[in-house]
Amino acid sequence: GLNSRIDAPLSWDREVAPFTFDGDYLVAWTLAPLAILAVALFLRFTDVGVAVRAAADRADRASLLGIPVGRLHTYVWAIAALLSFVALWLQAGLVGLPLGSPMGLSVLLGALAALMMGRLTNLPAIVASALALGLLQAHVRWNDELALGPVHLDLGSDFVVAPVLALVILVTLVLRRPGLSRLDAEATSSWQAAGLLRPIPRELARLPEVTARWALLPVAAVVLWLLPSWLGPGSTLKAAAVLIFAIIILSITVLTGWAGQVSLGQMGFVAVGGAFGAKATDEWGLDIALALPLVGLIGAAVAIVVGLPALRLRGLYLAVTSLAFALATTHYILNPQFFDWVPDQRLDPDPLLGQWEYDSPAGVYKLALVTFALLVVGVTGIRRSRTGRVLQGLRENERAVAAYGVSVVRAKLTAFALSGFLAAVAGVLLVHLQGHFTLGLFREEENLVVFTAAVVGGLGSVLGAVLGSLFLKGGGWFLPTEWQLFTTAIGVLVVLLVLPGGVGGALFRGRDLYLRWVARRRGLIVPSLLADVAEPEIGAGTAFEPPPDDGGGPTGDTAGDAAGDTAGAATTAATTPPAAGTDTPVGAS
Repeated sequence: GLNSRIDAPLSWDREVAPFTFDGDYLVAWTLAPLAILAVALFLRFTDVGVAVRAAADRADRASLLGIPVGRLHTYVWAIAALLSFVALWLQAGLVGLPLGSPMGLSVLLGALAALMMGRLTNLPAIVASALALGLLQAHVRWNDELALGPVHLDLGSDFVVAPVLALVILVTLVLRRPGLSRLDAEATSSWQAAGLLRPIPRELARLPEVTARWALLPVAAVVLWLLPSWLGPGSTLKAAAVLIFAIIILSITVLTGWAGQVSLGQMGFVAVGGAFGAKATDEWGLDIALALPLVGLIGAAVAIVVGLPALRLRGLYLAVTSLAFALATTHYILNPQFFDWVPDQRLDPDPLLGQWEYDSPAGVYKLALVTFALLVVGVTGIRRSRTGRVLQGLRENERAVAAYGVSVVRAKLTAFALSGFLAAVAGVLLVHLQGHFTLGLFREEENLVVFTAAVVGGLGSVLGAVLGSLFLKGGGWFLPTEWQLFTTAIGVLVVLLVLPGGVGGALFRGRDLYLRWVARRRGLIVPSLLADVAEPEIGAGTAFEPPPDDGGGPTGDTAGDAAGDTAGAATTAATTPPAAGTDTPVGAS
């Protein structure tokens, strides 16, 4: 895009050969230190700043002391927005702003790297790290050649910035010792915004009103299979892409929605799967039925390697590490400009099992549909197994999971492996949908798009992955032009403000309301449906009111005691952790 500069209204000029500094540099040298000093003084000497630091240390204790934590969040976001605008304005005066193209995540990655080097809270260390990284990035961009001993690599400036930052982050994680303070001990990288999705209670699972939902599955399967006959070739390819992105979002669901480990670089694993998938089917001559699981295992191994450094420390280090890996992968590691092994030719794979041609829009759509269905069956089985319950318990309370004798590190690595497997399989499908491997399929902003889609759809469920893909990808492709605003950032904000748990979370809340209606209609007491209902709803005047005493007879006393015991159990379930062996995440182990 074009590059636009906004010059400061200041006439000043100094030359320090070979550089010439004008008024924009003087403004930056003045405003940037003042802004940093203002933030430091604000946090150190003002009542609001002290309250912000207290809330960051322990939000629950700050709330008990009467500190309005929610209001402080608003203040912090406002200050952050102001500082972001100042930084953007200063950059516009020095190097200009790109028009018609995004700023890129490399700027964000540099800031996150400085935060990690300063342990997220040490302001002097963060400022010093930011200055050092800024000089390093400037040196990389101004030098087209990097000397590694006798070898000189022509790196083309911007392509090497992300891998250099990734290397800095990796070294920081490896060399940094875990903190011993209470704040470090209680820090967490867990994403707990995803609500716990409960299974249908056993008391209701076999009722006709509930089992009728299974009759919709064959109808949906037939409609999805016949969809290419109703769509044109272009729309069929877009429908296949929606299924593939649903698999990518499903990989985020496993890692973030279940295990609570935040990953902002999922497209890096997809790119690895795409590169090895193209090489396996085109150069190695493997059948895609064999290439899919094989490349999936490669993606699982890569995900474990990426997650290992972040396991030593808590906080948002995994999110930063995964983002650095994704940018380094798509900018440099898998760039055919630098490495000859990366495939860049047109794919001409053999038919699936020697019989099924999938080089047509309908063929690749059905391949994506069958693969998605098999992965959904596998992921659903894992979720209902002990492994799935352990992963969900890991998100809720790592210490409780460890107390049951479960290895937290092994559980996290299992989540990384499952997520990497799914993402790599999606990469194989995406490359064969496109017909060749190209880095344009894995643009850096797609990392945030797929994570946003997972949150909008509802983290924690397979249905949420499908809804997230339909919302952000299918909506932009299939909705009329006047409705496509709903799938932009504005639509995302509206959805998350109205439905904090995402579209999938809203559907599951509606399902629970329907199940409560069924239970009341049949006069059944279902403790798992009462655990999150306020106590007045369980009292008199509801369908769950214990039958009145009919005169002290054995039948009346027994019924009343049983109902009272059940209601008490429901109240206990809402306030105490579950026991081992139950279907809840913490008891999974």
